[in-house]
Amino acid sequence: MAQDWANRNAPGIQVIEILAQEALEALPEFAAEPARRIRINVADFASEEVLDSVGIEDGLELTGHYEGIPLVEKSYSDQPTAIDSVWLYRLPILFEWAERGDVALGDLVAHIVVHEIAHHFGWSDEDIAKIDKWWE
Repeated sequence: MAQDWANRNAPGIQVIEILAQEALEALPEFAAEPARRIRINVADFASEEVLDSVGIEDGLELTGHYEGIPLVEKSYSDQPTAIDSVWLYRLPILFEWAERGDVALGDLVAHIVVHEIAHHFGWSDEDIAKIDKWWE
C-alpha cells in the first residue's frame, strides 16, 4: 500500500538544527568542547556571495560552509571580528539525501557538520576519518 504523501512536509530548518546539535554532542571529547564554541546556522541556500567565494555556481552543490579563522591560524593577539560559524544549507542537504537514497538524514547532516568543523580545527582527511567513517 502506497503512503499518503499529501499531508507530509520536507524536514524544515529546525529539524536540520536538531540533527546538527546531535552531531556535535556525538563528537569525541577532544573535539566536543572546542566545537561547542562554533555557532551552527541553517538556511535554505547559501547566499550568492558565499557561492561566489567558494567558486560554486549551482546552489544545490553546497551543503555546508565554514565561516571563520581556523584554530591553527589564530593568534592570541587577534581581535575577534565574528563568531566562528558553520552554515548548513537545508535544500541542498535534502537534495543530496534524496539523490543518495542510502543514508539516514541524521548521518548525512553529521557528516557535513564534521567536515565543516574540520576546517575550524585545521584537520587533515586522516584526522576527519577518526571521527567520520565516510572519510576512510
